[in-house]
Amino acid sequence: MSAIDHLLHANEQYAATFPGPRPLRPKLRLAVISCMDSRLDLFGALGLDIGDAHLMRNAGGLPTDDILRSLALSQRALGTREVVLIHHTQCGMQDFDDETFREKLAAESGETPPWDVPGFHDLHATMRASLARVRGCGWIPHRDDVRGFIFDIATARLEEVT
Repeated sequence: MSAIDHLLHANEQYAATFPGPRPLRPKLRLAVISCMDSRLDLFGALGLDIGDAHLMRNAGGLPTDDILRSLALSQRALGTREVVLIHHTQCGMQDFDDETFREKLAAESGETPPWDVPGFHDLHATMRASLARVRGCGWIPHRDDVRGFIFDIATARLEEVT
């Protein structure tokens, strides 16, 4: 069975006990920005339930232009007010060589990507820069309660970065 077939089978089981639709607006008025890493169970680690928060994920959990676009919609159209950023230990973006990656993609495809994949070296410094980017974004009206955390992959504990 392929991974996609497995998903379809799991969906059948989920749909059989589905309690029905939840409200459009997140119950906790919270947006969470985190890495796409498959080891991060945001529902379990943060005690979230379906419908509690908007979850926005990408490589590194960085507040890219696309994440800021989604966050602006989340706040302006769907009522979120608080923002949590989560980076993590053992991230694949740590020490990632964006320039080499983009050159390889261009050489193999004949097309230079219009985006970058910024790696980082210092996890805490990157979190501080991420916090500053969200707090400084004029598209985001609610920037007073923006907090950042490092998730430890080995212990599942969160460390706040100020």
